Amino acid sequence: MKESMEKMLTMDNKSSITLKNNYMSTLKNLEVWFITGSQDLYGEETLKQAANHSKEIAAYFNDHSNIPVKVVFKPIVRNSEEIFATISEANTEKDCIGIITWMHTFSPAKMWIRGLQALQKPLLHLHTQYNRDIPWDAIDMDFMNLNQSAHGDREFGFIVSRMRIGRKVVTGHWQDEEVISQINVWCRAAAAWHDWQGAKFVRFGDNMRYVAVTEGDKVEAEIKFGFSVNTHGIGDLVAEIDQVSESAVNDLVKEYEQSYILAEDVMENGINRKQVVEAARIELGLRSFLEKGNYKGFTDTFEDLHGMVQLPGLAVQRLMQDGYGFAGEGDWKTPAMVRACKVMATGYEGANAFMEDYTYHFDPKNEMVLGSHMLEVDASLAAEKPRLEVHPLGIGGKSDPARLVFNSKGGKALNAALVDMGDRFRLVVNTVKGVEIKENLPNLPVARVLWQPEPDMKTACTAWIYAGGAHHTVYSQNLTTEYLADFSRIAGLELIVIDESTNLKDFENNLKWSEAFFKLQ
Repeated sequence: MKESMEKMLTMDNKSSITLKNNYMSTLKNLEVWFITGSQDLYGEETLKQAANHSKEIAAYFNDHSNIPVKVVFKPIVRNSEEIFATISEANTEKDCIGIITWMHTFSPAKMWIRGLQALQKPLLHLHTQYNRDIPWDAIDMDFMNLNQSAHGDREFGFIVSRMRIGRKVVTGHWQDEEVISQINVWCRAAAAWHDWQGAKFVRFGDNMRYVAVTEGDKVEAEIKFGFSVNTHGIGDLVAEIDQVSESAVNDLVKEYEQSYILAEDVMENGINRKQVVEAARIELGLRSFLEKGNYKGFTDTFEDLHGMVQLPGLAVQRLMQDGYGFAGEGDWKTPAMVRACKVMATGYEGANAFMEDYTYHFDPKNEMVLGSHMLEVDASLAAEKPRLEVHPLGIGGKSDPARLVFNSKGGKALNAALVDMGDRFRLVVNTVKGVEIKENLPNLPVARVLWQPEPDMKTACTAWIYAGGAHHTVYSQNLTTEYLADFSRIAGLELIVIDESTNLKDFENNLKWSEAFFKLQ
């Protein structure tokens, strides 16, 4: 059983991303192409020097521990034909997730038009030069002719801006750790975008009745973002659950016993043991359904559980920990963002999890938000070993479900919500400070997350509501707004950030300007 659950999967035959239980174990299977611009005018010797410099930079990036993907040197491009051919090749290479461009010398930008028109991958423009310092005593015109990034990159930058192409610009010497950090962030955002292309998310049942913000245009999302969302009746899942063997269930229950602290009533011979056994059966059936369908995330709703004994709680918590995106009540947009954030954070400490703002603590001296959900909070948020418990749900009309109960870690974090504004998709982000929970909360048997929104409770909550932010979010302990800004730029998302610098007067005006911008676009 354990071997089958830990098998290596390839979720999309168009991608070489290797997943363990659907979780991103590495990004080193992916490539970013390093493309250096020049022109034939400079002659063979200068172009040879430029190529050697470019190879050295690409190799430095590729070997750097903080660059998560392969950085592949591509031969210097000197004319329109070479540029178009290289970019066209990048478009069709399944493991290439984006290109980094650098103009070592002057590269007349009209040469780039055809290639940039064809570009289908994310773009990072690196504004650097080979040498860090000016060689004051030795500098001559040969040096000046070779090292022309200062104006070569400006020429390239103009044409990209003129063509209204979104990209990230990183400025500084290529060995500067700040430059490396910015490239790392962009590579991770590009990997998340790559992971969305052709991704499939399943919606068991429909949306929670009458709820607005969890709805949206799935057709437009597939056109814009590259992932699809399709519905399966809960009976399709139940059929898969019914095929699970008793031996597999028993093996998984043993795994639960080793992984968690078990409440007394769910131990062997406990009065709620059968609920844990049923939760294991649901997990195995749900996991099998997702693997067979090559899904990267899912959503369900407690209003549509026909044929199921209990609402999936424990199963969802564990599947999210393995890398699947999820949200409740038929919300299909949040699973996609959960998945994207998990990919961006591959290899990082901390978690990216489905979250919901549940209730407030309005103490003027210590205002906070308590986040949770009925059952489905990612177990990777846990500050310590979770407890496996069974309790009544009080909603959905089903048997008492099993769930993991724990408190989350404190520390810097953010909440992000993807919403459909009708004419565009908007990503609303609020930076927060996670708070360690010191209270016992003996009567709240769910996973608990506590945080203080920035800049303060009243400003943050008011701004969130002005922005139309959803009550479902991704709660991230290891990403910053820079990651989501890069991802939004790649995805063409409207990004609205609420952070320590937010004031409501400017925020409302910025929303109006953003509305006008997207209308004009």
